[in-house]
Amino acid sequence: MKELSIVIPAYNEQKNVGLLYHKLKEVLSSMTKTYEIIFVDDGSTDSTFIELENIQKKDPNVIVIKFRVNFGQTFALDAGFKAARGKVIISMDADLQNDPADIPILLTKMKEGYDVVCGWRRDRKDPLLKHIISRGAYLLRKILFKDEVHDSGCTLKVFKRECFDDLDLFGEMHRFIPALLGWQGFKVREVTVKHHKRKDGDTK
Repeated sequence: MKELSIVIPAYNEQKNVGLLYHKLKEVLSSMTKTYEIIFVDDGSTDSTFIELENIQKKDPNVIVIKFRVNFGQTFALDAGFKAARGKVIISMDADLQNDPADIPILLTKMKEGYDVVCGWRRDRKDPLLKHIISRGAYLLRKILFKDEVHDSGCTLKVFKRECFDDLDLFGEMHRFIPALLGWQGFKVREVTVKHHKRKDGDTK
């Protein structure tokens, strides 16, 4: 069993996945832990899958799962979680807005006794409309689910493997994972992480 599994959904990110891989590889190599990187190509219509295949051919630690059509982030994450063999599972976006350098920070916080550590993009580099939507979603989750996580929409999270033993995801459930796990008794925490502006491709 690997120590870490990094799960990355990717949809039309042909210009980003290669650079992300190299940034991620640099961080993981410095941590001296066994790992696997699982890319889930969510039905991309550009050259994302070709880029991922080329990466996979050069690195036996890379696994690529391909969907024939676009099913959405929740299904892509679920497929990656189910394929993961790591004791700790890390999710992140493929668009380079999440910073791989923050992974050690989340893992260090987990050592304090938490089962889930969520990234919190305090200084988001997104258009105003996305800020408004995210704020509304936070208030809704807080009212309906007593969810205290400020930024559940941030894909950068770390989980103990057992979090997904009895959890099947569908629809838009990826936004409610911390709340669902909190209901089940898992200890959830969040830490501030960096958020970069998107340089290439379109926001999904």
